[in-house]
Amino acid sequence: MLGYIARRLVQLVPVLLGVSVLVFFGMHLLPGDVAQLLLGDKGTEADLQRLRHQLGLDRPVYVQYARFLAGAVHGDFGVSIRTRQPAIWEIGQALPVTVELSLAALLFAVAAGLAVGILAARHPRSALDAGAMVGVLIGVSMPVFWTGILLLLVFGGILGWLPLGSLLDEGMRFHRITGMSLVDGLLTGDWAVVRSSVRHLILPAVALGLTSMATIARMARSTMLEALGLDYVRTARAKGVPEPRVVSHHALRNALLPVVTLVGLQLGLLLSGAVLTETIFALPGLGRLAITSILARDYPVVQGVVLIAAAVFVLANLLVDVLYAYLDPRIRYG
Repeated sequence: MLGYIARRLVQLVPVLLGVSVLVFFGMHLLPGDVAQLLLGDKGTEADLQRLRHQLGLDRPVYVQYARFLAGAVHGDFGVSIRTRQPAIWEIGQALPVTVELSLAALLFAVAAGLAVGILAARHPRSALDAGAMVGVLIGVSMPVFWTGILLLLVFGGILGWLPLGSLLDEGMRFHRITGMSLVDGLLTGDWAVVRSSVRHLILPAVALGLTSMATIARMARSTMLEALGLDYVRTARAKGVPEPRVVSHHALRNALLPVVTLVGLQLGLLLSGAVLTETIFALPGLGRLAITSILARDYPVVQGVVLIAAAVFVLANLLVDVLYAYLDPRIRYG
């Protein structure tokens, strides 16, 4: 297993290299001049040339890429053109917010998706099954931005049950350890921060995780129906094993294998969906940082965000493969 993990980590290098090439040259193909954007209409030609030289934009593109790659290997993505802060510092401030949101959305998607899928599989071709699948179809069909706006309008605006956005209540601060307000509140025992963070996290997590929840529910129903019809499950029932134990100990473990694969893929969708979710709910995460940096043509920050997101996605898929071996003893990686 350790050898397999080492090989997968080595394979991560060409993947990230390819991503770096695409994002670097893609950003440089965008129309417009960064120096002109920063200086505005009042900048003279001499000012433009001076700023391009300071930013290294007057050098050949391949030289700029080589400098970027050499720095990225050491975790240095350069200095933000927009704020003049190190790009890795800006990413480090935003990344915990996205991680917390994505994990909360994934937790909601897995818990609710498995519950709906198993419940529907326990009562196939019933009104409950039909209603669950109709709800799942609606969940799959609704885009993140529409779900987020609808949740804000109903639960934040009309009913007033939950806050409309941001990380915490206005004026509230937390002692930063991990950068995740909920986790840091738990670590420091600040229950006011914990309560506020949970209230602010519910709507964006549901909006982001709803589509994934529906997809997981459909897969869980399909695999559970197949597992519940297998011979060993029928044997367990014939021997008088209680139905809850048949479902949880006999059928569910086999049914989870395809679901685990799906969960690994959904993490990538959650990271991409976080861009819209963080914008709608005014969360200072990686997605919102990416949008702001793209509009400002902030090359170093955009490149760093994309590379880190790609690394998280690949590592998540590696974790899925490791979980496969745990769930199914027949699987061994040589």
